Amino acid sequence: MRAQSIRTWRNNREHLKTETQGIMESREYHEGVGRRKESTARARVYPGGSGDVVVNQKPAQKYFPRTGDIDKIFNPLGIAGCDGQVDVSVLVSGGGVTGQVDASVHAISRALLKFDPDVRPALRGAGLLTRDARVKERKKPGLKRARKAPTYTKR
Repeated sequence: MRAQSIRTWRNNREHLKTETQGIMESREYHEGVGRRKESTARARVYPGGSGDVVVNQKPAQKYFPRTGDIDKIFNPLGIAGCDGQVDVSVLVSGGGVTGQVDASVHAISRALLKFDPDVRPALRGAGLLTRDARVKERKKPGLKRARKAPTYTKR
């Protein structure tokens, strides 16, 4: 019984992939890669679309349900004046939700830059083209974490 349910789930998933990617695969696109913390995102911007944003074969609203994340994702499109004119497909992996959102925004911004180089000053002014280099600091020997030291005892 379990094997059949997994098989059904896989078949449904394959159907989803062909449904969302099939529409976008045959069209011309501009690609950008974005990173944040441990996350990496690859965004494709398809000119002449209706404003659909798909993240890992799911609608962006379903993949990022947290409040404010969708506004962040659509921010580069609004700044570039492309909302409603392009479709966006994002493949993101690694890290947590915040890292994935920021990596997706970075990737979409870079893809929009390839699509229309005239939007560079607007995207640069909003800070969307800068790679945020802050990553988790490594643990040092003799310490509990990156900077937390064991309790000091005098005697």
